Amino acid sequence: MKFSIESLYTWYRSVLRNPKYRWWVILGTLTYLVSPFDILPDFIPVVGQIDDVFLLTLLVSEVSGLVIEGWKARKGEMGTEASNTAEGSTSSASTVDVDAVSVK
Repeated sequence: MKFSIESLYTWYRSVLRNPKYRWWVILGTLTYLVSPFDILPDFIPVVGQIDDVFLLTLLVSEVSGLVIEGWKARKGEMGTEASNTAEGSTSSASTVDVDAVSVK
């Protein structure tokens, strides 16, 4: 098994996107950031802060992405609810699957 930063990032992102583990990962990340025990000790200038900055950047970018996705999903739900009530329709929106055919 080959270890790489990319595989670590992919694992962290997938675990963070899992609703079952999301809050545990956020709590664990924040605990690691304030903990005096680090992979690279903080008393070493610049090098000691690299792992903290990397982890904080990763956490903020992923959580902000989740928040934006949730906001867009809610905005989309609000838009479909508003259009359904404006039309007077009480049925739920449904998706129609259509196969495209080229015409020559």
